[in-house]
Amino acid sequence: MDALEAWGGSKFDRGLKTISSTFQRSGIYVFLISFACVYYLSNTPLLLGHWDLGWHLAAGDLIRDRGHVPFQDPWSFTLGDRQWYNLSWLWDVIASVLFQYTGFSGLVFFTIACGAVIVGYLASVCLRSGASAIAVCISVFSACLLYPSFATPPNVYLAASPNTPTMLFCVIFFGECLKRTRWFLLPAIMALWANLHGGFLLGFLIVGIFGGLALLRRDWADLKIYSFAGLGCFIAIFINPLGWHIYDGVTATLGHFVQANITEWQSYYSNITVPGNLLRSVPGIIYILIFIGFELRNRGSHPVPLEARLLSWLFLLLGFYQFRYMSFFFLFSTVPLALHIDRLLPKQLNEFQVQRSLLAAGIVVACALPLTFMQIRPALGLPEMLSEQDALYLQTHSLHARLLNNWNVGGLLIFRTRGTVPVFVDGRGATAYPDALLRDYFKLAEWEIDETAWDTVLEKYQIDTVLWVKAHEHLRRFLVDKRGWKEEYAGLYESIYVKP
Repeated sequence: MDALEAWGGSKFDRGLKTISSTFQRSGIYVFLISFACVYYLSNTPLLLGHWDLGWHLAAGDLIRDRGHVPFQDPWSFTLGDRQWYNLSWLWDVIASVLFQYTGFSGLVFFTIACGAVIVGYLASVCLRSGASAIAVCISVFSACLLYPSFATPPNVYLAASPNTPTMLFCVIFFGECLKRTRWFLLPAIMALWANLHGGFLLGFLIVGIFGGLALLRRDWADLKIYSFAGLGCFIAIFINPLGWHIYDGVTATLGHFVQANITEWQSYYSNITVPGNLLRSVPGIIYILIFIGFELRNRGSHPVPLEARLLSWLFLLLGFYQFRYMSFFFLFSTVPLALHIDRLLPKQLNEFQVQRSLLAAGIVVACALPLTFMQIRPALGLPEMLSEQDALYLQTHSLHARLLNNWNVGGLLIFRTRGTVPVFVDGRGATAYPDALLRDYFKLAEWEIDETAWDTVLEKYQIDTVLWVKAHEHLRRFLVDKRGWKEEYAGLYESIYVKP
């Protein structure tokens, strides 16, 4: 009996030790996810500050009401015969359901949960590559602070917008291609991705780079894996309401002239030269310089996966060309940076003690999450650029007007009026509006007034009401002083001008 009790007790003790050891090994995940979530939650106004969020919510409501994805835009008077390619219809529906039952809180928590998965997945990939906990912590923590691009709102890549699934699925594709054991899941993920955001094409780029390097190495086993994964992903993208026309929607954005007028599609240099952005971009610039320095110093380092290096450099160069790709550089560079940092750390560090310290710090920070939420809760809401009062005035006084609105308020106007005040243009751009209209509009989107362009647009589209940025004094002088219009209403950020 004593022997049996001793055996049972030792088994119980071993079980407790195993559980304790597993729990402490998760310290890095608890630390990184807790700190990242507190950081993201404290930036909630920016997470909800995406100017397209309004029309996404309205689109989700519309799809749920009709039971299908609309073929044409029901909210504008300028669409002509243009088809609306809603590449994010599934995200719109999910956001609509969350908003109906949980309000803005649900949208915020859903977004932060995606960010937490990204953090945890990157940490797992870096640890699996052989880097120490401290090195992984430094690398992943730095990247996850920088990739949302809070320095240039509303171009936030961790936000209540379809951009977030693209960031998440890029990380998953990257991790699973490195791991090579669950590649068969990628087509299923691609079927979901293709209905959430047009950025699904990046999945093919990631698989293609892994497959291309396998071909160069003559690694036929890996080449077979990536070939089947790529073929499965190609078939999966056609599981969507648009069918093969999904490519028409993608090409309506990629390479379109409208990109030159949207800040996230402009160069990195153009974005950091915006007043106030240079100073806030300094941490990102420092990160880039450190990465380049490590890469040049350890360019012959074999432990760093070549695929991770190639993706990092590719998106760094693309990020200089178009700012939106810089976020992907921060994500893909975590593995090379963690391995480079690990070379500098003392080898005698006690990994177990490090994990225990990270776990303790992570638990403390996790306790701050409810307090952070209570503090930001009053700020939950759509951007104040177009208030409910502004929209109510338009519905009351301009119900049948032909309204020329600023691009940035179009999505908010759709959300607040649901088409009762038809819009001229909004952030859907070339996926919903004719090219001719967009060319006409962007001639107006300058601080200096092109009087000929304004007169042409006002006459061509028979505009009798203009909703524009209140601070645009040049426009006020042109419409009121030179053309005899009346500034009938002035909100906090927007003014309404009416033709006499």
